[in-house]
Amino acid sequence: MRVLITGAGGLIGAALTSRLESDGVPVAHLTRQRVLASDPSRIYWHPPSGTLDPAALEGFRTVVHLAGDNIASGKWTPDKKKRIYSSRVTGTTLLCRILANLEQKPKTLICASAIGYYGDGGDEQLTEDSGPGQGFLAEVCTAWEQAAASAVEAGIRVVHLRFGMVLSGRGGALPRMLPVFRLGLGGPLGMGRNWMSWIALEDAVGIMLYAMDARRMKGAVNAVAPNPVQNRDFARALGAALHRPAILPAPAFAIKLLLGEMGRELLLSSSRVTPQRLEQKGFTWRYPDIDEALKACLHGRM
Repeated sequence: MRVLITGAGGLIGAALTSRLESDGVPVAHLTRQRVLASDPSRIYWHPPSGTLDPAALEGFRTVVHLAGDNIASGKWTPDKKKRIYSSRVTGTTLLCRILANLEQKPKTLICASAIGYYGDGGDEQLTEDSGPGQGFLAEVCTAWEQAAASAVEAGIRVVHLRFGMVLSGRGGALPRMLPVFRLGLGGPLGMGRNWMSWIALEDAVGIMLYAMDARRMKGAVNAVAPNPVQNRDFARALGAALHRPAILPAPAFAIKLLLGEMGRELLLSSSRVTPQRLEQKGFTWRYPDIDEALKACLHGRM
């Protein structure tokens, strides 16, 4: 039951690696750092140059592909947008082409995507059957998922996990918010009416493990909690968890001025996403509600 993971240095990849290793599952990582030939758990690849040794990928039962440039690190300059796009589409295309031509193909490829696929949906409830939206993230996610076509055609079961905002005290968006909220200066973004679809880190890992074993699950799966919240309710919940007021709004015009396109798409767009396919399969969330999820993050349980 060997598992290969890309993006293992990120928040989700590190948590998944830890969980698998604690369960006694052999794990290997694709890495862009040069590795010793004597270490089979680390496999070198370099997507921009197309470097990846097919022989090193033989015999894995599951591949989990999480690698991609951080979309929230700075304004989206033309160069930044190019890195975001290329790190996902080029890497996925290379990986899937190699996997599709192996003698011992993996049974399952779990490929990260994001709810950015749906664009700004306003108050509409979005399911996996909803079409792609407008904007840069929607374009990236659409191309990202299409880049796995060669794996699908080769008979590999491919699951595209469209992640919402992953909540954890260890990394991601939440630790960046905490200093302001701890000072009592936090609050909603803009009018606070935009919907936020989120997932606790523990449940994100649980969904990936579930997808590994759910043999009939394939295609797009919304990796979000069943209870999205409006931004103002998220701010209230975070303030309550910290025992601080959370009533000072960040004006939308200031967010757009400071962060440009990134601010509009990441912070001000509305994504009311429903995990329809997970609910149909009977998946059980450890943290389905925002209040308990935030408390768990702040108490170091995630």
